[in-house]
Amino acid sequence: MLYLRLKEQYELRGWEKLPYALVNRRALSPAFMKRAEFDTLRLCSGRVDLDMGIIPAQQRQLALRFEQLGIVERCEPGAGIEPSQEYRLYPARYIRTAHWSVTGRCNYRCRHCYMSAPDAKLGELGHESVMEIVRQLGECGVRSVTLTGGEPLVRRDFMEIVDALLERGIVIPTIYSNGRLVTDALLDALEARGIRPEFNMSYDGPGYHDWLRGVPGAEGYAEAAFLRCRDRGFPTGAELCIFGANKGSLRESVRRLAGWGCRSLKVNPVGNVGAWKEGGYGQAIDMRELFGLYLDYIPQYYEDGLPLTIQLGGFFSASPRRPEQYEIPLMRPCGEPESSCICGHARVVMYISAEGRALPCMALSGMELQKEFPLITEQGLAKCLSDSRYMRFIDTRVSEYLERNTECADCEYAHTCAGGCRASALESEPGALFGPDPYACELFRGGWAPKIRAAAEAAIAKRKDQVQIKENER
Repeated sequence: MLYLRLKEQYELRGWEKLPYALVNRRALSPAFMKRAEFDTLRLCSGRVDLDMGIIPAQQRQLALRFEQLGIVERCEPGAGIEPSQEYRLYPARYIRTAHWSVTGRCNYRCRHCYMSAPDAKLGELGHESVMEIVRQLGECGVRSVTLTGGEPLVRRDFMEIVDALLERGIVIPTIYSNGRLVTDALLDALEARGIRPEFNMSYDGPGYHDWLRGVPGAEGYAEAAFLRCRDRGFPTGAELCIFGANKGSLRESVRRLAGWGCRSLKVNPVGNVGAWKEGGYGQAIDMRELFGLYLDYIPQYYEDGLPLTIQLGGFFSASPRRPEQYEIPLMRPCGEPESSCICGHARVVMYISAEGRALPCMALSGMELQKEFPLITEQGLAKCLSDSRYMRFIDTRVSEYLERNTECADCEYAHTCAGGCRASALESEPGALFGPDPYACELFRGGWAPKIRAAAEAAIAKRKDQVQIKENER
């Protein structure tokens, strides 16, 4: 006799157009598979003798292969799997993560806010509506939810939202905050629930943070929050907004963040949308000046010992975990335009706005175009994730984009950048969802890519030489 069953951390799931998936509860992304493989896993229920003559030998061997991989285990006859492990087909297309603004309110007055949160322009949904969205996230098989705002911690029912997500097995990998309300009491409450999400907090440079955030003392509160998380064992990440005044503080900002225990940083220029546009502050920093700033920082990053994982917009990214590797995020070679989505990130990570709208990304919440996308409170999440303006857009292929945009189609870099970032294109030309991304155009046509490679490879080689010298001296 041969009885096998799924190990306790695995579940069998499926979504529209991707009906066969093995889900590891300890991982965010499922493993999609072929029908024959999936059918074999369904037989590993602890209730089927795989030595029976009616079981094809090939299928039996596949089941034993799954045992070798640690996915199934031998068991006594009838020692079945848990009901939660049984196959479930969700009534929606697959989305891995929802990035959710649970409120449009904020306790700061950031001068560059996408959604004009200082004025609570988008407000927030009531408790029952929020709980209903949580229910629908579970019903549609969304595996993880990151919580943001506005400032998510201003919601009085914040921990109730956390509890409702956890009850449905939804992971909360990240909470985005300005840090003011990241208190010991909050960390105690999260620890009591057995979770330690990353706190991703804003930091805009020494001497500049208070001005951009519109609150005296904001920099001190941010530092205290980073240190509190570090001392309590909560991981942290950061986002830094570059504008004219703070452009010279990047290196010092990275050093400070690393000293506070921050493990990653994303750097982007302030966009002329939302509160920044309404305040009439004008262009935050010239594109070529920004790229020059990024390029100058690359060797400094390596000189400082790769202090944290960094992403300089779509220009450059690197990590201390892989010190000899780097990427140009805007460079995404597209060998098959018919099968590649126009935005790979948006295809698996949805954004839910403070008013409950399904959007491709947060940046659109400050644009008029966002009104074209569906409200989950009206259409329901399953509808949004199967047949809606939102789903049609995030499922748009690069080939369709190139058909709509002949300027990009005729470009020698068409299959290298695939049109760039849609939010950046919209900021450049409001309403032009299928317009070219000026940052991608400048990066490739302006010859920045070879400059990035030269700077990064020279810095990596220099660092290797220095490491070798130190080893020889020992």
